[in-house]
Amino acid sequence: MAQGMDEKALKRQKYGIPTYSLAEELLNSISHGIGAGLGIAALVLCIVKSAHAGDGYKLASSIVFGLTTTLLYLMSCLYHALKVNRAKKVFRVFDHCTIFLLIAGTYTPYTLVTLRGPAGWVMFGIVWAVAITGVVLNAVNLKKFAKISVVCYVALGWVILLATKTLVANLAYPGLVLLVAGGVAYTVGAVLYAIGSKKKYFHSIFHFFCLIGTVLHFFSIYFYVL
Repeated sequence: MAQGMDEKALKRQKYGIPTYSLAEELLNSISHGIGAGLGIAALVLCIVKSAHAGDGYKLASSIVFGLTTTLLYLMSCLYHALKVNRAKKVFRVFDHCTIFLLIAGTYTPYTLVTLRGPAGWVMFGIVWAVAITGVVLNAVNLKKFAKISVVCYVALGWVILLATKTLVANLAYPGLVLLVAGGVAYTVGAVLYAIGSKKKYFHSIFHFFCLIGTVLHFFSIYFYVL
């Protein structure tokens, strides 16, 4: 038994995988498996509504939002479901990279539909440029840029504040409340994520805060943006 535990510890060290119990990994995988299912549902619902509206910007935004949401939760689910091996290491990189895609994908409806115009396109460009940079850095060296990535997640999540005036003028109050509430949920989750494996089940709780943030943003986008 002790030898088996030592082998697992060596594998985790070899592949740079955080230490979580089996129960934690099951909860991590199942929670974001549910997220992937919700992402697919969001994709379909948003596409149908946008298609009926006949607005190309809404349709494109719906596709980007739905796909990036589904991709993030699918990668996270698979990463946590895999045994400790090289594949798990690869999917851990995918997991971290798709966080940037989720953030940029969530911004897309707000920038292209709600803000639109020069302010919308500038914000769209900034968000996607930072997101792509984050993906590249994580793909190159996940461990080296881990702390920088967490800071970028939070900063990128709140960069919309730069367009507060235009956003408030074009987004209905309930939609704005849902947007901010989702941002708060993600930020709390980021704090829990930073604590990570140091406290048991904190990463699992982080997963649920991510789900809450995504659901709140979906309601904001579906009912008040599209």
